[in-house]
Amino acid sequence: MSNKEKAINGGKWVTVATVISTCFQFAQVAILARLLPPAAFGIVSVSALIINFFNIFGNLGFSNSIIYKQEDDRKVLSTLYILNILLGASMAVIIYFCTPLVISYYKEPKLENVIKLSSLYFLVAYFGQIYSFLLQKNLKFKSTAIIDIIGAVFGTATTIILAYLKFEELSLIFGQLVMAVTRSVLQIIFGRKYFIPMLNFDLSITKEHLRFGIYNVGEGFISFVQNNSDNIAIGGILGVKALGFYTIASQLTIFPVSKLNPIILQVAYPILAKMKEDPLSLKRSYLKILDLVSYLNFPLLAGLYITADSVVPLMYGPGWEQTIELIKIFVFVSIFTCLAHPLFTLVYSKGKPEFLLYLNLITLIVKIPLLYLFGKEWGVIGIAYAYLTATLVNLVLNFFIVQYLVGDFMREFVLNVLKTTLFCLLMIGAIYIYKITVGYVGLTNTIVQVCIGGSIYAVLTLLYKVSLTDIRSSAKAL
Repeated sequence: MSNKEKAINGGKWVTVATVISTCFQFAQVAILARLLPPAAFGIVSVSALIINFFNIFGNLGFSNSIIYKQEDDRKVLSTLYILNILLGASMAVIIYFCTPLVISYYKEPKLENVIKLSSLYFLVAYFGQIYSFLLQKNLKFKSTAIIDIIGAVFGTATTIILAYLKFEELSLIFGQLVMAVTRSVLQIIFGRKYFIPMLNFDLSITKEHLRFGIYNVGEGFISFVQNNSDNIAIGGILGVKALGFYTIASQLTIFPVSKLNPIILQVAYPILAKMKEDPLSLKRSYLKILDLVSYLNFPLLAGLYITADSVVPLMYGPGWEQTIELIKIFVFVSIFTCLAHPLFTLVYSKGKPEFLLYLNLITLIVKIPLLYLFGKEWGVIGIAYAYLTATLVNLVLNFFIVQYLVGDFMREFVLNVLKTTLFCLLMIGAIYIYKITVGYVGLTNTIVQVCIGGSIYAVLTLLYKVSLTDIRSSAKAL
């Protein structure tokens, strides 16, 4: 099977898993928004921040180094596996005993049980993690898709059932733990044919992985602070209720980016790693990825922007209107972010993870003062605008790095993205006309708006971007 065929097949399975997982997540948020107050989402958001922070140090970015080096030495993998488990246990202990500090900062007593339960994540997730890396390395995307789907089913079901039983914010934590346990067990089952651990712990044979990991930790730390400084500031200054509104708005808006982009990048990275010595192929592949990412994300984000005042009351019920303005700001954050994401495939394919470290460090230096100035002047909306400004700066610097790695690409990129942007503007215009002439409140109007936007984008695509012949060819390949 050629790399192209592997990419298509992998993309198919990752797409199936992503669509199903996203549907479960949308259903979960929609149901819980009617069962739980905004403060509960803010509390769980704090827990997610802590888990994501300690994950930086927990896995040392071994997924990227294993794929980049195409590692298959059992002694090396065993050392990394044992190290991963030790790091996970260490993170669990640290989080458990740091709980009072977190409560003191956010001034929310309910965080105690949430944080202590969250620490258990590190005791279960890392047992199966290296198997997930190996499945990706070997392009076994069907297996990873099945794991993700089953994990989403068990996690969502647990969360909703416990929410109905009045477990409040703890229902989300138990759901996350059930999902982690399910995935770890399945990762071991599916991945054991590629690796069976042995009692070997020799850090001297993992020097290259550890070097890679140091840059990953540095980049991950800076990236975490850069990406989450707004949440940290809101939770500490404005409280967990404001953080709840902010979290729901950001989650809804970044769904297209966080769910669609990995379909492409997860499949692309292992394949690009195999062509790391061919700059021209890397450039062509990067442009194709960028084109596909913008084509898939832009219409969803544009549609969300113009229909936010219809979607929010319909999806979350009354009391969430404050998220509408935030959603419209986050749409542009997500647009800039989705265009920046494909750099990941380049820097790791070229073995240059330090570039991401430098990029996020500069962005952080820009973002911190903006958060203070904008937040002080305009509150939570100001913090959202600070995030938007910093994301734009990040994208500009991102493109400079791409130019350095693959050469001139801007002309082709602009031509591709301009067509997609025009499609979206026409779509927005048509929906706006419908809203001011017919209305936007209620399920019927929302469905009609979605149908109008989708139809216009589909017709323009067939006329000016992708022919029916191309679609039939892709269907046959699937």
